[in-house]
Amino acid sequence: MSQILKPGEITQRYGKLFCRGIYTLVDEKNNRARIIEECIAKGPVEWDAANRRRAGGAITDIRVEGTTLIMDTIIGERDVQFGPVSKDVGGQGLKALKVEGDQVRTTWVGLAGASVGIGACIPQGPGTIEAVYPDDFSIGGAHRVEVSVVTPKMVRVVYAVDDTDTKEKGASWVLMLNMARSAPIGHFLEHKIVQLNPNVPEKTTNCVAVAASFAVKPEDLDALTEYVVQFIKENTYSQNTTIAMYVGLAIPAKAQEYGHRAKREIMTVDQATDTAESCGIRLIEVTGKRGSIGAVAGIGCFDMGMAAAALPDDID
Repeated sequence: MSQILKPGEITQRYGKLFCRGIYTLVDEKNNRARIIEECIAKGPVEWDAANRRRAGGAITDIRVEGTTLIMDTIIGERDVQFGPVSKDVGGQGLKALKVEGDQVRTTWVGLAGASVGIGACIPQGPGTIEAVYPDDFSIGGAHRVEVSVVTPKMVRVVYAVDDTDTKEKGASWVLMLNMARSAPIGHFLEHKIVQLNPNVPEKTTNCVAVAASFAVKPEDLDALTEYVVQFIKENTYSQNTTIAMYVGLAIPAKAQEYGHRAKREIMTVDQATDTAESCGIRLIEVTGKRGSIGAVAGIGCFDMGMAAAALPDDID
């Protein structure tokens, strides 16, 4: 037997804890997912990251960015291994992630004090629909617990734009950040300024593309895209603005290669269009086509970390 509790009921039972949000993004085409867990402090996410990395299970990569824990996972199930120290220090891990229609079910295993994070903190966080507990569930002590957390199925969408300003006015990075912060749909994840070839003759000042990513329910994707296009159309100063849009967790290798080249070479609209077509990147012409060159590079460089913002010579 099991018991199903809503986030409010979990808060009443265990008190208000520390999760500020939990978002589960899936990329079924590539059989991968990403869980983003936002906390109020860095200490808990670092401790959770160390424990979940040790346990293995369905997690393939885990990292901490500020007070946010980002976990890349498979879609499926793998055994969690706490190791010989588990009886002394406890542990926690992700056993399974499964897509069930428009929802995602993650199954977590915790031991001793580490069970608080997966048994009480995540389940009451914003984004959780419900949590499923065994009837004999108990947190802390020497107990080994297993909890399933149900969240909405979401996808990652990346919007990249180029050529929105002139030498006299405008700044693409400001435009995109204002757009992302004011978006009424989805959950704003990341904002990236992508440095491109500074020797491009048509540049305004810095020659950058700018991108922003969101977690969004699939059924809300069209509405979010409509908002993004309208916002940029109303705020661009250029007659050459283009948006590139990509849905998924794995940026195609050809797009990454194009992004690297755009940092060193002078690319063409045709090269950008060909890359977009072969990589599943949608191009949306707002006021003109030339912005597609940088917009596609913004998608290609989006997951490069600090290298995205670097000048070409700084990457080597």
